[in-house]
Amino acid sequence: MKKNALFPGLVLFIAFLLAGCTGKDTSQVKENAYPVIPKPVKLVKSSGQFTFTPQTEIKYYPDHAGLKDIGEYFSGMLNRSGGFTMDVAPAARPRAAKNSLLMVLDTTLDMNPEGYLLNITPKTIEIKAKEPRGIFYGIQTLRQLLPPQVEGAAKAENVTFSVPCANIEDQPRFPYRGLHLDVGRHFFPKDFILRYLDMMAMYKYNTFHWHLTEDQGWRIEIKKYPKLTQIGSCRKETLVGSWEGEKEARYDGKKDCGYYTQEDIKEVVAHAKKLYITVIPEIEMPGHSLAALASYPQLGCTGGPYEVATHWGVFKDIYCAGNDSVFTFLENVLTEVMDLFPSKYIHIGGDEAPKDRWEKCPKCQARIKAEGLKDEHELQNYFISRIEKFLNAHGHNIIGWDEILEGGLAPNATVMSWRGIKGGIAAAKMKHDVIMTPNSYCYFDYYQGDKDKEPLAIGGFLPLKKVYSYEPVPAELTPEEQKYILGAQGNVWTEYMATPDYVEYMVYPRACALSEVDWTPAGEKDYDDFVNRLKANLQHLKVMGVHYRPLGE
Repeated sequence: MKKNALFPGLVLFIAFLLAGCTGKDTSQVKENAYPVIPKPVKLVKSSGQFTFTPQTEIKYYPDHAGLKDIGEYFSGMLNRSGGFTMDVAPAARPRAAKNSLLMVLDTTLDMNPEGYLLNITPKTIEIKAKEPRGIFYGIQTLRQLLPPQVEGAAKAENVTFSVPCANIEDQPRFPYRGLHLDVGRHFFPKDFILRYLDMMAMYKYNTFHWHLTEDQGWRIEIKKYPKLTQIGSCRKETLVGSWEGEKEARYDGKKDCGYYTQEDIKEVVAHAKKLYITVIPEIEMPGHSLAALASYPQLGCTGGPYEVATHWGVFKDIYCAGNDSVFTFLENVLTEVMDLFPSKYIHIGGDEAPKDRWEKCPKCQARIKAEGLKDEHELQNYFISRIEKFLNAHGHNIIGWDEILEGGLAPNATVMSWRGIKGGIAAAKMKHDVIMTPNSYCYFDYYQGDKDKEPLAIGGFLPLKKVYSYEPVPAELTPEEQKYILGAQGNVWTEYMATPDYVEYMVYPRACALSEVDWTPAGEKDYDDFVNRLKANLQHLKVMGVHYRPLGE
């Protein structure tokens, strides 16, 4: 972690946020008629434009609930921002009528289930796909081709809602396109989580990794263990500035609390489903568990007392691997988690778990001996494998950070490679699925510019161009091994991001760049072309009120 004052560039940061609201890039809008991000696989421009009017019909074929929902999602935007009253209704046949948008499901199409065909003429718009999610992504492309005022919360005056004519064939490169958010270090209200999902959907992300438990806060209601939110969701105060060690640490003296009720969780999951986003919850184990230990001290090796962490870092107190009641606790927690999240995957962490307590714990040493394990690293593998076996028995698979490779990899685990790419390479060679998220390319808590002019960050340097340059498939892998690379994910750790505006500033437009890494064929990427499209595309975020970091700062 690099030394820094809390806000050495406070004035500049505020200026950046204001620029994100007012937008400096409006002069570019007319120059970029096709500002679609991520870049489609194939886009053939043609002359003319289609104009939406109050008389435009939105139709779908066949009569399918998913298509109706997508149509109402899109008409809701235009009805709100254009003052229209467009209806959504089934079509009698799979052909577009004059002045209409038609959505067609065609299972015979030779393309990815998330792919789509979009044909825009002056008289009609037609979107075809094999599955509703493909139609949804076609709608996102259409949305970005519309004037940015389509994102407005009220009727826009003197705006013609037209799109340029084109023929687009598009499908994603990777099946996993993820964005993460840590709500353990700082809690963010439910409404912001819903907004975060809305922004993700526009850029065709399909996975939200929700980091729900940490040393600094437990953020999900578990009815069987009420102390997790009564005690674990609150810390007595928070570190001010960078962590430089206990002697230099300063704290704000303010209690910090927050968690999501199970009803909140259900609402978020339901909203994500409408946006074709899967929500993967993360319940950290065996490390990053101080908030849980503070709530139930018997889960640790020493019995406590423990305290919800008030600063950042890696802590020696973790779940006791020799204590069967820990597994009972975690299985009960995960049972409630599985009831809330329909995702195939549950993320169980597995990172940054010091073995100090296990080395001195009689119960852990007895477990090592009883199970014939070599050392504490194999004890971690035992811990992860036991949890995986439980989740597998209930129809779920686990994802873990690349530390789960230590001591042997659990049989069906997917590895999230964050400490560079070596973990991803090792897992793929072992025929395990991999999600690439190396900190050098995918950590959006890193600085974007001169640290003396930027808001406080964890350290590192990750400008927009470097994110865009990332190639998720390591050259060291054979063609067969490359198939195990599912995609890439941007990680948003919030040690220093206390507000939604702060998060947005750190995430956008870097998340725009990563969306193109995940979607667009590697050979079609071009940074200058991307920036040209981005200049116009950011106007959509501006109208949404997103506090993105302006280009060129």
